[in-house]
Amino acid sequence: MTSAAAAIPAPVPAREWERLAERGRLRRRATVVLLYCVLVLGSLPIVIPYLWLVTVSLSGRAGADTIVLWRTLAVVFPALLLWSMLRAGIDDEKRRFRLEMALGLATLAALGWVTVPHLNLNNWRFLWSANIADRVTGTAGVGAKFPSVWTAFFNSLALALIQMTLVVVSSTLAGYYLSRYDFRHRAAYLKGLLILQAFPLLTLTIPIFLLLYWVGLLDTITGVVLVVAALELPFAIFVMKGFFDAVPWDIEMSAMTDGASRRQAFWMVVLPQVKVGMLAVGVFAFLRGWEEYVFVRTLLIEKANWTMSLYLFWMQDDMMGVDYAMVSAVGVFYVLPSVVLYAFTQRYLTQMNIGGIKG
Repeated sequence: MTSAAAAIPAPVPAREWERLAERGRLRRRATVVLLYCVLVLGSLPIVIPYLWLVTVSLSGRAGADTIVLWRTLAVVFPALLLWSMLRAGIDDEKRRFRLEMALGLATLAALGWVTVPHLNLNNWRFLWSANIADRVTGTAGVGAKFPSVWTAFFNSLALALIQMTLVVVSSTLAGYYLSRYDFRHRAAYLKGLLILQAFPLLTLTIPIFLLLYWVGLLDTITGVVLVVAALELPFAIFVMKGFFDAVPWDIEMSAMTDGASRRQAFWMVVLPQVKVGMLAVGVFAFLRGWEEYVFVRTLLIEKANWTMSLYLFWMQDDMMGVDYAMVSAVGVFYVLPSVVLYAFTQRYLTQMNIGGIKG
């Protein structure tokens, strides 16, 4: 009896448990702070070029004035590290939110104090100046070769929106058909979709140029829309098929058993289940059309058909005297629609679920 009692370890005092728990919490917070710091440092090579683009567009003269960039980094970088520590060190959500708001306001105030005296909107005069090329170069007649930025903007918007609509509608119907119907050569068709994605698109520029010339769509937005949509479709169809595969047959069969037709079951039961996939395909298709450069450079000739990518290309050409500050402003203006699109859709894109893998 005495030997058995001696084998049982003595109970750990409550104070020792508290010390162990506190040590665990400190270790967890240190790990999270380290993780945030690594993420912030790893993001700098991506963030700094965009930050340079914005600051030079609002302050620079011929791209040489970078004082705003360094002052902005001197304020933003410590603020990000402090924010990381707040996220990791404070568990109370209300208190953390108040401190984050205070940190945000202090950061904005500091940014305004160190940068506002150096900011101006002169580099953005291409938005309201009808003949910006003549004004930049100081030479009359150059502007005749340069369209308004708003012409290029609406051409890009039309290209991106129309081809996005074509891609979303076509890939949704094709993905449903491939997922739900068993037809001859279905496996070969799926393999063909993957093979089409394997070829470099640059190899198709000459054949597509000749094809559009023969059908009379060369130098038209319609021709570029059809080309970009056709090249985007294989990947979009494959993605949409994955979303339809993830929808159980049972819910569709239940709707049909209750009296719905196949078309009604598709519109009212199946389609709402894949709306996130349609959104993802639509976002990527829009960005593909918005940033397209190779085919618009090859297939569009007249200045009335220029898109924003062509406008930016010619803006940094010698014809314009290479005003890097204005090129930066055009670049920021070019990026804005993509940023707005991501801001409104990122919440849904992060919840995307393809084939049972949740992002």
